[in-house]
Amino acid sequence: MLGTAVPAAARPAHTPWPTLLHLPDGFHPAGIGIGPAPYAYFGSLLGGAIHRVRLSTGEGTTIHPGAGEGHYAVGIGVDDRQRLFIAGGWGRTITVMDGTNGRVLRTYEVGSANTFVDHVALTPGMAWFTDSFVGRLYGLPIGRYGELPAADAVVTLPLSGDWVQGSPNHLTATGIAATPDRRALLVVNTLADRGGLFRVDPDTGQSRRVDLGGLELPTTNGILVHGRTLYAPRMSDVAVVRLDRAGHRGRLVETITDSRFDTPCAAAVYRGRLYLPNARFPLPPTPDTPYTAVAVPLR
Repeated sequence: MLGTAVPAAARPAHTPWPTLLHLPDGFHPAGIGIGPAPYAYFGSLLGGAIHRVRLSTGEGTTIHPGAGEGHYAVGIGVDDRQRLFIAGGWGRTITVMDGTNGRVLRTYEVGSANTFVDHVALTPGMAWFTDSFVGRLYGLPIGRYGELPAADAVVTLPLSGDWVQGSPNHLTATGIAATPDRRALLVVNTLADRGGLFRVDPDTGQSRRVDLGGLELPTTNGILVHGRTLYAPRMSDVAVVRLDRAGHRGRLVETITDSRFDTPCAAAVYRGRLYLPNARFPLPPTPDTPYTAVAVPLR
């Protein structure tokens, strides 16, 4: 039997994926994570809740309510098992969570009284976290088959070499990412060079300034390296930096601006788009303060 052609007008129209994502009022995001599935995860600075948004529709759901006042969810990394690696801020915690249902798989306590676990980078076999007020990183060794480490296997890596650490009350280390060749780490230092970038040896903690040709990153929090391109959100724009493979130097190639930016604070990529949550600093958060994330074409 011959088939019947469906008139063009009767076919379902293609709906473009949204470029503005709405988060819960009063959520106050500081990080974003996107893994292999089309979902973005956001953490709240007010209680540590985790909110998941379907990128194709913009629909969201809070998969974990957080633990309430005094708890934080800052940077988020998502691995290929759809597990979330969450920096716990002043709570001094690293939490690993199932991104499909919000179930907490493991929680680790790290650092000292003035520790703020800020952002995260996933590398082959490790999840690395910055401590914003102490000159060190924390690392979770990940087993060959994804096994999570025991509490006593967490690595504390003091930063040395060129690293410049502020006073205990001075925000210093913020964003972190792997170098393009995946052999070292790049860490933002908001104090040095009016906001600089350092290349860190993950075996020794030896740090060297990255030559950015005079580019300053004084307000950068989370960063993203995609291929050989570094995306560094600032107060009102995103610096796009072309790196060499080893991450020793880079040059500014573009600055992304968008009228919807309201202190973009971190970045993640999915299918040719760059996604950035608006932290809205220094606006004081209230339960009714609206928050969003913005998608722009990947450069």
